[in-house]
Amino acid sequence: QLQLVESGGGLVQPGGSLRLSCTASGFRLEYYAVGWFRQAPGEKREGVSSISAQDSSTYYTDSVKGRFTISRDNAKNAVYLQMNSLKPEDTAVYYCAASLDGSAAFAETYEKWAQGAQVTVSS
Repeated sequence: QLQLVESGGGLVQPGGSLRLSCTASGFRLEYYAVGWFRQAPGEKREGVSSISAQDSSTYYTDSVKGRFTISRDNAKNAVYLQMNSLKPEDTAVYYCAASLDGSAAFAETYEKWAQGAQVTVSS
């Protein structure tokens, strides 16, 4: 079956960095648009970043522009989210998801979601 496995979360101080990994099993992730989302307690899920399948165009929500970078490594069947200059407001559970519909920044539907990773930014 199609699976997405996520890793790389943790606790960091403000200004620190983390890299989240999203690795696919059972399908080729290079043919899918991939989105990163996050949800903090009591708040709705927010789209953070995405990368398309065909032209590899990227999108970032305003609050993370210049700090986060999304990338692919097709040899490892993976997509990464490099997070630098982390702020306490970045604290959330982060999810990656894969979709065959990559026409917009975030797809209308996603074929698979990963389990989520906790990112905590605190002194």
